[in-house]
Amino acid sequence: MNQVHLIGGEKGGVGKSVMSRVFAQYCIDRNIPFQGFDSDRSHGSFMRFYQGFAEHVELENFQSLDHLAEAALQGDDGTQVLVDLAAQSSSSLRGWMDDTGVLELFREAGVMVNCWHILDDGRDSLEMLGRLLEDFKTEVRYVIVQNYGRGARFDAFQASPQKLRAQELGAKIIELPRLHEGSMRQVDHSNSSFWAAINASENGDQLLGILDRQRVKVWLRKVYSELDSLGLSRPTRPF
Repeated sequence: MNQVHLIGGEKGGVGKSVMSRVFAQYCIDRNIPFQGFDSDRSHGSFMRFYQGFAEHVELENFQSLDHLAEAALQGDDGTQVLVDLAAQSSSSLRGWMDDTGVLELFREAGVMVNCWHILDDGRDSLEMLGRLLEDFKTEVRYVIVQNYGRGARFDAFQASPQKLRAQELGAKIIELPRLHEGSMRQVDHSNSSFWAAINASENGDQLLGILDRQRVKVWLRKVYSELDSLGLSRPTRPF
């Protein structure tokens, strides 16, 4: 089944782009066909780290958004369309959906739409999740990501009516483990994919030190275990 993954969270700084990047690397390593779209005009980190796998999409331009729908409708069997959503993008996205009737078109074509909500441990992130669930109800599937890189405790989410409602709607709830801040900084400064950061070298020197490479490898294994629970995996490329 072809699927669309709208990776958002509405607020800035919750880790949407990191989730998009590691999901892209997962698809590469699991031999899953995918097409990426980056809607963030100010940073565009998804495109910067995964050149050749992602292109820009303008949320205010319906014709631009049409390209991501076409990628899902016309892609090879099992194609995953990953969309790194900018902050405060829900109104533009919903306007396009309502104007185009694209959710109905996806249903007819057997394309599954997944709304991802990346959570930090703040109250506003929970409130935005509630609005997402109320907006789409049963029209889409949901993936809720507790990002431990942006919060240490998710007790409020665990006890929240938002979690109960999400479970009623069949949401998948996964974790994005924390990667040591220094290691993530080294990956970002290398301007490379996660695979290149732990394998490639520049002028004979590794992009990351031995321990940073090992930390990233361990982190990727943990994230991949969470993503495996979504049922998308194919044969693994080891790292």
